[in-house]
Amino acid sequence: MFDVSVENSFDFQSREYVDLFERSAATPFQSPVWLAALYGRLLAHNSASPLILVVRRKGDGSLAMVLPLLRRRYSMLRVVEFADLRASDYVSPVTDAATFASVLADGDCVARIRTLTRPYDLLRIGKLADDALALEHLFGVRRREAMGMSAYEAPLAESYDLWREQLPRSYRKELDKKSRQLHRRGTVRFECVEDEERIGRTFEALRTYRGLRFGSGEDGTGDLLQVPAYYDFYRSVAVEGRNHHIRTYAITVDGKVVAAALGLIGRNGSVLVVLSGFDYDGFKNQSLGSLLFEQIARDTIERGGRGLDFTIGDEPYKLTFGARPSPMWRISRAGSPLGHAAGALVGRMPAAKALARRWFNGSRDARKLPHPVAASTSTSEGQAVS
Repeated sequence: MFDVSVENSFDFQSREYVDLFERSAATPFQSPVWLAALYGRLLAHNSASPLILVVRRKGDGSLAMVLPLLRRRYSMLRVVEFADLRASDYVSPVTDAATFASVLADGDCVARIRTLTRPYDLLRIGKLADDALALEHLFGVRRREAMGMSAYEAPLAESYDLWREQLPRSYRKELDKKSRQLHRRGTVRFECVEDEERIGRTFEALRTYRGLRFGSGEDGTGDLLQVPAYYDFYRSVAVEGRNHHIRTYAITVDGKVVAAALGLIGRNGSVLVVLSGFDYDGFKNQSLGSLLFEQIARDTIERGGRGLDFTIGDEPYKLTFGARPSPMWRISRAGSPLGHAAGALVGRMPAAKALARRWFNGSRDARKLPHPVAASTSTSEGQAVS
């Protein structure tokens, strides 16, 4: 029924992949722009090599599924993992549910996929959402393991006013107060930035503000935007995807960017907030983060979107916006005695667990979302905040 091959030069910008992605159950982190940039810009920095498994239908050779994987070494440990590299929050095979079920029913196809992933000491894939396609069945893993963290998405109403009425009354009053304070500082505008040069300026501000708050990301514990390879990656996807799956938001005061965010467009027009930052030192009393998220919600609603996804991380402020927690999962399979030993070590020793979180989970510490202290109240892109 299916043929499977390794195509490590696979073109994620090709028409066949674009069509596959559009009808798939995959997330924005598997979009053509995102994966093309990830494989093109982040592999060398992370000493990773591609392992792109491509499943085609026998007969016509049409694309049925893509598994964007990587090979990496952690000291002596050979690991196969998803194409994540700490930049993504959700992983998924790129296919639809019916085709995935057909792949699982094809024993030869499943066996071929498992063969092509070898050799490895450990296969480990994290960041599986609660409703993600069952990769554990594909790789012969008995069950998923909880990652010990949740993702948070806030449902949005049909209108901005109706959605805002659902927020706690005290929080609405606080947002209004902070918005008035911000407007006293100058001319305030919220917009979705689409010009390449202005996207660049917005990212320069975002890098500066995040660097001041979180420090360097070179050791895996600070802000990844401070690492040149990651800065180039995020900026490139913002530019390349600006007319498709990605939006860059900014709040300016008298023309200066004081808060910004990168958002990916998901199902039903929902927005996944991937990066955000603001001028904490200059506007520490104006809650720029909260105001920014409020405006992103407004813009999303006005475009017909029905969700604001704060992605992974258990920060309490997400609940204030009505976000609901959803557990995240991972799967792992040992491929050698060393892999078995590594898995057992991680399961028993707290220090090893912390190290594994940095290795395998794509530690959220390296791409922190600031607690809300930012934004204002606006309507659509380029509009003055009211």
